[in-house]
Amino acid sequence: MSDDPSMSVESSQGFEPQPEGAPEPAEATAGSAVDSADPAPEAGAAPEDQAGLVDDAAERAARLEAELSQLQTRYDNLNGQYMRLAADFDNFRKRQARDSEDLRLQIACNTLSEILPVVDNFDRARQQLNPQHEEAQTLHRSYQGLYKQLVDVFKQLGVSPMRVEGETFDPNLHEAVLREPSDHHPEDVVIEELQRGYHLNGRVLRHALVKVSMGPGPDGVSGAAASPSDAAPQPGEQDG
Repeated sequence: MSDDPSMSVESSQGFEPQPEGAPEPAEATAGSAVDSADPAPEAGAAPEDQAGLVDDAAERAARLEAELSQLQTRYDNLNGQYMRLAADFDNFRKRQARDSEDLRLQIACNTLSEILPVVDNFDRARQQLNPQHEEAQTLHRSYQGLYKQLVDVFKQLGVSPMRVEGETFDPNLHEAVLREPSDHHPEDVVIEELQRGYHLNGRVLRHALVKVSMGPGPDGVSGAAASPSDAAPQPGEQDG
């Protein structure tokens, strides 16, 4: 037994050296147990955090849905405005094309109406000419070629003459200048063309000046029809 005082003190107080790998004192184990129990309140707060996240997501979804509804309404309004503008522009384009075509036809009608009297004079001269000599016939052929060229130009422009004799009088096409009784034509039938009328692409370029029948006269016979009976001898005349 050693007489060293320090060794006796350590032995009396219980401070003996611990071998390696020995468990820690009970105080350290208790402290670690307390530390491991600290996160317990956090585990209890997790449902509240999840509820908050759900509420935030629902609020955000509602906000996005409201924004989407506003954008859809704005799109519908803009699309409606676009469709109306497109329809208005299409109507404007068609109206401009129609007005342009009407103006073109009006100008053509006015121009051709000024030339038609020249055609009338050519036609009258052609009907009156009766060349007898070779020189006159050569001139007549040259005149006929010029008249034919003028008529061909009118055809290319869409001008066509009316054929009115024997047709029923139509105020949209004809202009009655004379009316006279006729045994050969019923009432309101064109019996003579005084000035030729013309069409331009289906439209009236110039009305035809015509003579219209009034039907049979009051006695039911015309002078030409009554002349044979007038020429026949009467019974009294034969006796004389």
